[in-house]
Amino acid sequence: MMRDDLFRQGQNALESGEAQQALEVFRKIEKESGFSTDVGALVAEALESLGRVKEAIETLEKVVAADPEDLDCRYALGDLLFEQNNFDTAQQVYESIIADAPDESDAWVSVGLIHFHQNRIDAAADCYEKALQLSPDSTFALNSLGDAFFARGEMERAQSTFQDVIDLDPEDPQAHYNLAEIHYDNGDLEQAELCCKKALECDPGFSYAYLTLGNLYLDRDDSENALHNFQEFLLHENSPAAEDIRSEVAAVVDGLKEEQQGAKRKR
Repeated sequence: MMRDDLFRQGQNALESGEAQQALEVFRKIEKESGFSTDVGALVAEALESLGRVKEAIETLEKVVAADPEDLDCRYALGDLLFEQNNFDTAQQVYESIIADAPDESDAWVSVGLIHFHQNRIDAAADCYEKALQLSPDSTFALNSLGDAFFARGEMERAQSTFQDVIDLDPEDPQAHYNLAEIHYDNGDLEQAELCCKKALECDPGFSYAYLTLGNLYLDRDDSENALHNFQEFLLHENSPAAEDIRSEVAAVVDGLKEEQQGAKRKR
């Protein structure tokens, strides 16, 4: 089979969720034709899908070294490092993008997210503002800036910023979810529920909307709906960064199941 045919076969397998099959095809191409950046990038994607994150990072580092102008791979490398809490190296990657391509607003947002996750909220907000100077309609930057306002307790500014995102893109699930968090924090469970459901209409796999719905139903003593949404969260959220919250939710799920079984035995 020709290289192009194998390449398409691997791509199709990856797009169909068959990461192991895709990896085997790409490895075959590399064995026959040697390393190439286009195949290397897809190898990294397949490895990440299989949970082999360290190998994915090493592969992306090799791709970036071979083709520094491939900004998509540099972003992918930074994002993987960020997800592994390797903040210093991730920041170096994003800042190298800014150095080479100063108009890349997403890189500024990504640096801001690193500051945000280390509780340097003002530094994060400064980065988001710089991103918005470059791309005023960036929903990525606006959502992130709204998060910074929320973290500083500036709820009106946060809500206004998230609404700006929805005005730009009514189908942005993150903005609807962010509004849900504000309503939930204010004790307005009805509005929080509506916003979570809107987020899930936009993206049925938006895991944290299920988590907030689970907590919301738990507050209402609706254990059946709480259990369902917590289980949906566990189904959809598999990132390494969410390991601790997954463990907490799994414990709550076990407790709710025991509670339901106990109620059935009493009937």
